[in-house]
Amino acid sequence: MLSGFYTAGSGILNGQREINVIGNNISNNQTAGYRTQRLVSTTFEQNFLYRLEDGVYNRIGEGDPAVITDVVETIHDESYLKLTESPYDMALVGEGYFNIAGNNGTYLTRNGNFNVDAEGYLVLEGIGRVQGRNGDLLVRGADCTVTAHGLVYDTYGNYIDRILITQPTDEAQLRKMNNGYFTADDTEIVDVTTVHQGHLEQSNVDMNEEYTSLIEAQRALQANASALKMIDAMNAKTATLSSIS
Repeated sequence: MLSGFYTAGSGILNGQREINVIGNNISNNQTAGYRTQRLVSTTFEQNFLYRLEDGVYNRIGEGDPAVITDVVETIHDESYLKLTESPYDMALVGEGYFNIAGNNGTYLTRNGNFNVDAEGYLVLEGIGRVQGRNGDLLVRGADCTVTAHGLVYDTYGNYIDRILITQPTDEAQLRKMNNGYFTADDTEIVDVTTVHQGHLEQSNVDMNEEYTSLIEAQRALQANASALKMIDAMNAKTATLSSIS
């Protein structure tokens, strides 16, 4: 009976985690540059299954007593661009991420929904200042121009800096943060990615797929919850019978 508790209980926990991941995808459907996440499950250590027959245990196969979350994987497929005509909005086509200097370090993101702060710096609101190759990007006014190569010019056509676009090195680990932001131990500059001013890359969340996955996860959660109730009832009946005998 105890193995049944583990199996159903782990299914409930894993199902709840999957629903949380799907819910996060749905809530970030309109977040520019957001990348879909997928929960990848695996089974706990397999056990041999035996049947007791005529006082003899016979091996009948293998079983998985529990399912666990292996990793939450990020789908990095690019999405389509939406025209906004805002001079501060930027979208990337190709590899790499914008670099945002936040309070706790540099964040990598495909979200180019930028603005300008009171001091004239290009910022991703609530996160930090957008980085050029020489540091914080000081654009000052709405008439700044950004070329396809990420070169930034002011109102008078004077060169300011080049937008810093990087990607993690082969050895570096890309760590997922909240709402589509990432960090990495080591990055390298990307030169071939195209920058589109006045556009935003949309999230790559497929709502049809998310709703379908959500229904499947909810049904699986309900099935495991029902199984857990049945196992609990059987365990209680066994305990009652044992006390009578």
